[in-house]
Amino acid sequence: MDSSLGLNIFTVLFLSGTFLAAVVAGLGGFAFGIVGAAIWLYILTPLQTATLIMGLGLVVQGYSVWKLRHALSWRRLTPLLIGTTLGVPLGVFMLGHADPRYLRVGTGAILVLFSLYGLLRPTITPIKRAALEGDLGAGFLNGVVGGATGLAGIVTVIWSQLRGWTKDQQRAVFQPVGVATFAMSAAWLGGQGSISHDIIWLFVAALPVLLAGTWLGLKLYGSLDEAQFRKLVLLLLLASGATLLIR
Repeated sequence: MDSSLGLNIFTVLFLSGTFLAAVVAGLGGFAFGIVGAAIWLYILTPLQTATLIMGLGLVVQGYSVWKLRHALSWRRLTPLLIGTTLGVPLGVFMLGHADPRYLRVGTGAILVLFSLYGLLRPTITPIKRAALEGDLGAGFLNGVVGGATGLAGIVTVIWSQLRGWTKDQQRAVFQPVGVATFAMSAAWLGGQGSISHDIIWLFVAALPVLLAGTWLGLKLYGSLDEAQFRKLVLLLLLASGATLLIR
């Protein structure tokens, strides 16, 4: 009886965490890992959580990118992808040689400060000058942060806000970059740890709930105007930063 109750609680927590994370990612375009980990870490090991975030996160981001494929622009994407490709190896190196607490605190502080600044100052002048250099630099920093902390695409979320792109243009930039960061980080970390049968089972069990949550999030996203989307992104950045600081 007790084991059955424990299994039911585990199932409810795991699937509800998956659904909530998918809705948030479908709505805002990121923060799947932050939301999922906030619930999963109560019932899963850090390795299981990290592996599922990477695997399920790729599905969520890939599905969202496909739905927004009309807004894809290789002119905007290419410099960010090049920069990210160069930055990921350094980030992975830092992950293995630097104290992760300092990385989390530093990243969390930047997210909180930027989001508060954006919320308190409603209008930000878009960056137009030296845009190519800025895109490459933002991509490189994104790769470093993504490889070191697992926050794939988080820097490009901020950069897209600063560039003043529309909500579809922003998501058609930071979501593909997030997918690429996840994939490259996994490649550089390849061979560290093994994927157990439990993780495979959880991945398969989560897929229907994951797709339903992503679909709902994208439907809600369609009802947002530009100002509402910008505010949502800033609030998600604030929550992500606060979570990193508290953790």
